Amino acid sequence: MSTVTDLASANGTAAAPHSSRRPQTPHRGVGASRAKAIASRTISILSTVMVAVAIAAFLFLALGPRVFGYQTSTMLTGSMSPLINPGDVVVTVPTPISEIRVGDIITYHIPVEDHRVETHRVAEILTNADGSMAVRTKGDANRRADPWTATLQGATVDQHILTVPYVGQAIRYLRQPLVLNTLMYGAPAVLLIGLLGSIWRKDPEPSASE
Repeated sequence: MSTVTDLASANGTAAAPHSSRRPQTPHRGVGASRAKAIASRTISILSTVMVAVAIAAFLFLALGPRVFGYQTSTMLTGSMSPLINPGDVVVTVPTPISEIRVGDIITYHIPVEDHRVETHRVAEILTNADGSMAVRTKGDANRRADPWTATLQGATVDQHILTVPYVGQAIRYLRQPLVLNTLMYGAPAVLLIGLLGSIWRKDPEPSASE
């Protein structure tokens, strides 16, 4: 017998076999899997935000006016700054002209030049010879009142109730052909990548070591 066996027998214990197996090292794919999961989650969040913003914009600009009766327009100049700045969306509601007072902000067609839509504050209320109502308006940032007198046509006029900052600028930007096409074809691609990322997120489970 060997010396090791004799010593083990003498002590009454069996000699433990020597193990040559090394400690297991972390799987090499853990870092790549984690990065893939983070990228997939980021894409999923971005696509969800894009869809939510698109739905909110549709509800506010398209469905809201039909359901709640308000109107929206984009401020193009700084004549009403700092209350309403260029690119802000002006929200108005039809109001009986008899309820309009000096100091109210209204949106109306000017009676001169190109008859464009203007959003200014009422500076003076006049009554025409035929009993109809006319107004003089002024932009808050302008030194003088507008050089015209506008007769309010119909029973109502659009009165300002709310300003939504920056949204109009975003809408104008989104209407550019390049951006519109990018969103039209890019959004589905982002959703597809997010779907594929969710599939790739889970790696196959490694087989048990023998």
